Amino acid sequence: MKKVAILTAGGVAPCLSSAIAALIEKYDELSPGIEIICYRDGYKGLLLGDHVSVTHGVVESVELLYKFGGSPIGNSRVKLTNVEDCVRRGFVKEGQTPLAVAAEQLVRDKIDVLHAIGGDDTNSAAANLERHLRENGHKLQVIGLPKTIDNDISPVAHSLGANTAAEQTAVFFEHIVAETTANPRMFIVHEVMGRKCGWLTAASAMLYTKRLQEREFISSLGMSKEKYSIHGVYVPEMPVDVGKEADRLRKIMDDIGCVNIFVSEGACVDEIVAEIEASGEKIARDAFGHIKLDSVNPGQWFGSQFAKKINAEKVLVQKSGYFARSSPSNIYDIALINDSAAMAVKCAGAGESGVIGLDEEDENKMKCIDFSRIGGGKPFAAAKNAEFVNLLKQIGQL
Repeated sequence: MKKVAILTAGGVAPCLSSAIAALIEKYDELSPGIEIICYRDGYKGLLLGDHVSVTHGVVESVELLYKFGGSPIGNSRVKLTNVEDCVRRGFVKEGQTPLAVAAEQLVRDKIDVLHAIGGDDTNSAAANLERHLRENGHKLQVIGLPKTIDNDISPVAHSLGANTAAEQTAVFFEHIVAETTANPRMFIVHEVMGRKCGWLTAASAMLYTKRLQEREFISSLGMSKEKYSIHGVYVPEMPVDVGKEADRLRKIMDDIGCVNIFVSEGACVDEIVAEIEASGEKIARDAFGHIKLDSVNPGQWFGSQFAKKINAEKVLVQKSGYFARSSPSNIYDIALINDSAAMAVKCAGAGESGVIGLDEEDENKMKCIDFSRIGGGKPFAAAKNAEFVNLLKQIGQL
């Protein structure tokens, strides 16, 4: 093993800077002086041959990266099999195949090991690169690290950054919930990231509720824990009876003067999209074919569905996604990231390729999981999660 490359791709998550730092540290411990480069802006940088070198000065200061969110080397959403998109954006020329261009760049840069830090799309692209090079007589190891705040990569039990995102989502709402005091009959809709999976919404709601139990209130001033509580949690994995929920929430509004709900951005998306398309509008999609949820605006839809039915005087829709996903890693994630990086470097030395993760199909053992087993959109087992079910029963939703 002579030369290593690192890239981060997809959306931002609270693990990217820390994962880069951990990989650099582990390589420096085991192979001091090994050449490491980082491609700028994910697969865009790889296609364009744009990279920075990890110098001795970077190695000496790398612990600083643990204090930052985002990715110091940049991200992008580039699908190597979407030729038209790559040509349109100027990453490859007409007639070129992005996968071949990326593979040729890795050969030109004499890369032995590529570490791709990202979700299932990122790691699928990495797997395609490894296979393309192997089939064309070039040996390249590709070792991915699973990043997503949705925690929806199968069969990875815990994605890097997801725990931090849940914590920061709860912190975000601890501030926003004080807006219940800004207006009588306030209705707060907290929209949480999670395209197909409600894990982050559920995890942050449960964590917020735990933190709320530790707070004290001065009841003689009219303060109450009920006003700061969550009154509804909606995830893609559970159907929503809008009429029934409106009746329940109306009673809460009448009793305490406010209603607060957590909504996964993927909840009721099919219904929302159907309404939009029925009106003749087109739904915007990204390079991967995913619906651009900003154009769908699920939080606003929930707000409009419930507002009149519960007689809200004011509706406040707040999105915590960018706040949560841009945070530095917390202590839990740093420990997981360091363990994952150590395994990644060990597997690099052993000649393995795959995605490093806690394999939930093998007693949550940390291992190098074959790319063929990696998939996205793993649903949150809402109905089987005892803590989440108890929360829904506690707030009267079940």
